[in-house]
Amino acid sequence: MLNYIWLGLILLAVVIGGMNGSLGTMTDKSLDMARVAVIDIAFPLIGIMALWLGIMRLAERAGLVGSLARVLRPVLRRLFPDVPPDHPAMGSMLMNMAANMLGLGNAATPLGLRAMKDLERLNPRPGTATDAMCTFLAINTSSIQLIPVTAIAVLAAKNSSNPTAIVGTCIIATACAATSGVLTARFLSRWPVFKLAPVPAPAPLDSADAPSPGGAKAVVQEAAALHPLPMWGRFVLAAFGVFFLGLFVRLAFPEVFSAVAPGNGPAKTGFVRVVDAISTLSIPLLLSMFPLYAALRGVKVYEEFVEGAREGFDVALRIIPYLVAILVAVGMFRAAGGITMLSHALGPIMAKLGFPPDLLPLVFMRPLSGSGTLGIFTELVMTFGPDSLIARTAGTIFGSTETTFYVLAVYFGSVGIKKTRYALLAGLTGDLVGVIASVIICRIVFG
Repeated sequence: MLNYIWLGLILLAVVIGGMNGSLGTMTDKSLDMARVAVIDIAFPLIGIMALWLGIMRLAERAGLVGSLARVLRPVLRRLFPDVPPDHPAMGSMLMNMAANMLGLGNAATPLGLRAMKDLERLNPRPGTATDAMCTFLAINTSSIQLIPVTAIAVLAAKNSSNPTAIVGTCIIATACAATSGVLTARFLSRWPVFKLAPVPAPAPLDSADAPSPGGAKAVVQEAAALHPLPMWGRFVLAAFGVFFLGLFVRLAFPEVFSAVAPGNGPAKTGFVRVVDAISTLSIPLLLSMFPLYAALRGVKVYEEFVEGAREGFDVALRIIPYLVAILVAVGMFRAAGGITMLSHALGPIMAKLGFPPDLLPLVFMRPLSGSGTLGIFTELVMTFGPDSLIARTAGTIFGSTETTFYVLAVYFGSVGIKKTRYALLAGLTGDLVGVIASVIICRIVFG
């Protein structure tokens, strides 16, 4: 499906640009987006990928990923029945979902790419997305958002009287989007057009041909063979946990210490302060607790971290062609005026259906470009006011939908998937439901 959409964006951009007299602008944009894909996205991602893949390797070698997956095995088995319960992919996907919920974008993307790599190890058809991959992408593009940090920041910068008012509407809208995305993926997986032919069972392997140490079985065996956690090690972990608990209380409940925590102004509610505190402490906790636990279990933390970080460079280079392809097509279509033309054509129809036409450019841009959507959202806030129904609805849409085309290009590109099957349909369905839910909920709450 991405083949046709990509070609369609390119051809429509040229046709619309020719009609609008914007071919020069469109050409400049295509070259600029090619540069952005490599210089502004892929290269900075190398360092972030190296950091988080190194931390994830420590978590695997220490047995933390497997333990995390076992705790939530009942839920994960229902979502991903084709993935073995003890496979590292379960833990990687769970950590990615948690990072997305807390708005930790810098951590969520590397963890998601690692989850895709783990899922690819189970893929009997390299180059074709599995049901587990499609479901994971549907969840990733419509993940429940506890606090839409960027949208709140824009509203606050424009002097909104209550910039956190959209937190509740975002939670409800993203819950609707995530549910619809998962159900759509499950429904489409049963369609004959998306069914996969059975794969012949592989011949039995001798012990000499056993899976490599990078596989799930080797990780579990190594974790089980490590030194048991000594009593003094448990004390160290407990003391570390108490330290972070104290930091959490200080940030989430500043009145306990009779002081206002940094970054938690009086306009923030108790719920938002709690989520803010979790978001602030999550990354420092992971960056310190995982290496500490691994060291206490006898893992050579520096060597294992470097080995895991080495994968980050390879992954970042692998996704460059996919990034260039999707970003150039989107940039050309936008520069040619395709988004504006669609909005003008569908505006009268959507107005009769009760959908605010002013939100259409935001809705059409959201699956294609995060930066473009942010610009449109900021313009809407400035035009209608930060406390208007349009601004709050736009903020809810911005916080409850995702740049689906970008996510699919990056995640599938990292493991060389070319046949994406129904992943795009499931992701766009989640986006559509998130938009509809945002409009309805905001009218009920703010209307």
